[in-house]
Amino acid sequence: MSAARRNRKDEILDTALALAFEGGPNRVTTVAIAERLGLTQPAIYRHFASKAELWAAITDRLGAEVSENVTQAQSGTDPALSRLRRLMLGHLELISRTPALPEIMLAREPDSDEAVVRITMQARMASFQKTLLEFCTQAQAEGDLRADIDPRDMAALIAGVLQSLVLRLLLGRNPDVLVEDGTRLLNLQLAAFGRQSEA
Repeated sequence: MSAARRNRKDEILDTALALAFEGGPNRVTTVAIAERLGLTQPAIYRHFASKAELWAAITDRLGAEVSENVTQAQSGTDPALSRLRRLMLGHLELISRTPALPEIMLAREPDSDEAVVRITMQARMASFQKTLLEFCTQAQAEGDLRADIDPRDMAALIAGVLQSLVLRLLLGRNPDVLVEDGTRLLNLQLAAFGRQSEA
């Protein structure tokens, strides 16, 4: 595939995701994409033969980005607490770049073209949650987090930081503050779970 063709496909995907954030996944049509890009519908169909194929490409892109974030967090030999931070903030950066992701995850039409994205993302997020729990358990073993809290509860509450920010995004529509606010709130949450000093 030529670089120009690849760039046009990426441009179409970016536009589809922007439309999904602006008005929900149902707003994503080849007509709307073509109008936004100043193209004709046939020009869109030269890159994606159907709306289902477009959503499949979105699925591949977002699934790869979520998986890459998990892989990056798992790599290295730094303490588990550092990798936990990398995992959480990396996911917030992904949502900041692609704020349509929560919109797609919450779509409820089981037979819609975008349903494949939701199903795939649910599987990717299960891996994210599993990795988060592993990091909590390791950080406890390394003495960086309190050992008197069930790591499952700890992981659930840390994930709650992410979930609350996503909810605020859905209501406030401002992805620009996600990483900054997420960093501050994550630090507060981890400080609460920090190893208690010996009395």
